[in-house]
Amino acid sequence: MKRRIGNMRRGALVLFIFFTILFLLVSGRFLYLQITGEANGVPLAAKASKQHLKSSVIEAKRGSILDRKGEVLAEDTASYTIAAVVSDKLPKTTKNPMRVVDEEKTAQVLAKYIPMDESDILDKLNEKGKYQVEFGAAGKNISTETKAAIEKEDLPGIEFTRQSERFYPNGTFATQLIGFAQQEEEKNTTVLEGKMGIESQYNDKLTGTNGKIDYSTDRMGYILPNSKNKVTKAKDGEDITLTLDKKIQTFLEDTMTTVDAKYNPKNMMAVVADPKTGEILAISQRPSFNPADRSTITGNSSSIWQDLPVEYAYEPGSVMKIISLASAIDSNVYNPNEYYQSGTYNVGDIPIHDHNNGAGWGSITYREGVERSSNVAFAKLLNKMGTDTFHTYLDEFGFGKKTGIDLPNETSGKILYNYPIEKVTTVFGQGTTVSMMQMIQAASAIASDGTMKQPYVVSKVTDPNTGKTTETKTKNAGKPISAETAKKTRDELKNVISGEHGTGKLYAIPGYDVAGKTGTSQIPDPKTGKYMTGADNYIFSFLGMAPADDPELVIYVTMQQPQLSGSETGGEAVSEVFNPVMKNSLQYMNIKPGDAEKLASEKVPVLADRSVADAKKAVSDKGLEPIVVGNGKKIVQQLPQANSDLMQGQKVILMTDGDMTAPNMVTWSKDDALKVSEITGVPFEFSGSGYVKSQSVSAGSVINSKTKMKITLAPPEQISQFNQNHDQDEAEKNKKATDIQENAGIGDLLNQ
Repeated sequence: MKRRIGNMRRGALVLFIFFTILFLLVSGRFLYLQITGEANGVPLAAKASKQHLKSSVIEAKRGSILDRKGEVLAEDTASYTIAAVVSDKLPKTTKNPMRVVDEEKTAQVLAKYIPMDESDILDKLNEKGKYQVEFGAAGKNISTETKAAIEKEDLPGIEFTRQSERFYPNGTFATQLIGFAQQEEEKNTTVLEGKMGIESQYNDKLTGTNGKIDYSTDRMGYILPNSKNKVTKAKDGEDITLTLDKKIQTFLEDTMTTVDAKYNPKNMMAVVADPKTGEILAISQRPSFNPADRSTITGNSSSIWQDLPVEYAYEPGSVMKIISLASAIDSNVYNPNEYYQSGTYNVGDIPIHDHNNGAGWGSITYREGVERSSNVAFAKLLNKMGTDTFHTYLDEFGFGKKTGIDLPNETSGKILYNYPIEKVTTVFGQGTTVSMMQMIQAASAIASDGTMKQPYVVSKVTDPNTGKTTETKTKNAGKPISAETAKKTRDELKNVISGEHGTGKLYAIPGYDVAGKTGTSQIPDPKTGKYMTGADNYIFSFLGMAPADDPELVIYVTMQQPQLSGSETGGEAVSEVFNPVMKNSLQYMNIKPGDAEKLASEKVPVLADRSVADAKKAVSDKGLEPIVVGNGKKIVQQLPQANSDLMQGQKVILMTDGDMTAPNMVTWSKDDALKVSEITGVPFEFSGSGYVKSQSVSAGSVINSKTKMKITLAPPEQISQFNQNHDQDEAEKNKKATDIQENAGIGDLLNQ
């Protein structure tokens, strides 16, 4: 018994000692942690803070792409993906629940905003074992407006994830130049990355740097009220302002669309440039596409992914004779009144023929040879100036090397000048290849008193974070000819359009002198290495400048293999692009026909609260055109706003305090019609392209937000014919009315 008690005492002592040691160890550890604040060398405060420290990304905005007047051509927009937190590990009964509380109500509300049945939404919300659920395609691409509406419903557990998207408001609009950006995965995040054109070339500048915000939360994830937040601001991308003019670009795109549908060429290119500065005012090509919806692209044409005016090298044909003529004049070998024998010219044993199968036109002057686009005339001019001299001029004009335009993948073309026959064919545009940008640059020397301007498309780059702007300055690319030569060349090229034998008569524009040159170049067959045959297998082109005495614009149009029918010609097809674009652009720039005088820019006066008569007079006194919308007596709104700059002749929309009425918009541009829609709030439905041919609501009719206004647009030439027919109808009506009045007057006299 005593032995047993002794054993128990010894066991109790051992346990006492063990627990005493354990207590001392634990107490010592607590004292150590409390005194040092560290565990295994790691600060406990930092570790605890890290457990409750959260970080959120502040997305940077990708820079916008703008036209020369600040109109948006590409910008960021946001869409959202909706998700619902359904985890049963999160309580429903807290003051601010983090999960869905009422599944039935949530499904009922969401069904109003997303294209998904209420029952299917409810099934999603009742899925077990998930932290959160999404709603497939129906829950993606939620607009900002829809997101705001759902948030107003105050549904617990509903979360939104923002995605940046690129918005191209003008659709097919200098697409290959502007390019496009798309979402790409990068370092576990999604970013917009430029894939083409300006979006690609300036991707580093357009792309911003994301910021972040660090904050502390409690164990439930709620932000602690007294926590210190650390914010690293996002740095937005830089804005790119282009030299493009939205108005001129719209002229060009509308015309290209119409002509492309009519002739369906293999490809078509056009550039409008300011020869005094090198600025590209408009650029377009077909085939093209809408960058906002690339899913609609059909076919596998590689040219749709190329900026053809920059990347495509081709044989220019007789348009090259502009450069050859200037070289001959500058080297003093061109005498316009000297005679030569047209028809055929032999280079060794290889004959060079004029385009009328070598028949020629007998002995004619070189001026007539230029008018008729005689290959023989230019072959003989080359012989006069020498092939080495002409090669020097080709170098001075920039052929065979890149212009340096601020766009990717520029081609240099190639001067084919090894054998005697190649030197002769180069003088009239065969063999040697060029790019459209090289031709625009070279033509600027002819249009701008001998000084060649490097083409460029980026006007300035602006950092929105600092306000710093870097502007592009006009860069002289050389002076290949004298000012006197440039003027003489333009004078000779005027005869191509207005001369008795001119091949460019199709390109005459009433009221304006045009200088230019037509081109019809053969196309090498990649299968045989020989030139293609057939009436359609050519590149038809025209390069023209106007007004010829002091050119403000150079426009170059090429069209490869249009589908011609009957008596249609390639020249007619090209003129249907050049003529309306040149005429409308000159008028838009307020260059008067004949004297090339520019109209002044005027500031729109303050017109609100004025009487209609007073407002109309104030607008007219500025040389602007007042358009009254309404039957009231006082002006309540105006568009453009006061102090906006407008060229004389442009429209100012005035809305009165009475009923809104529809103006007569026939012959208006689409942009002017949209001003009426904007100021009245009446949505307009447009069909066609070009200018207003008809409107569904007659002028003078009362309109309101429920009015359905349909506007039919048509190309300029159709509008002109429509107006001519309309004027004839009106004249006949007026004549009949006059006859009736005169007859009535005679009857009255007889009755007396």
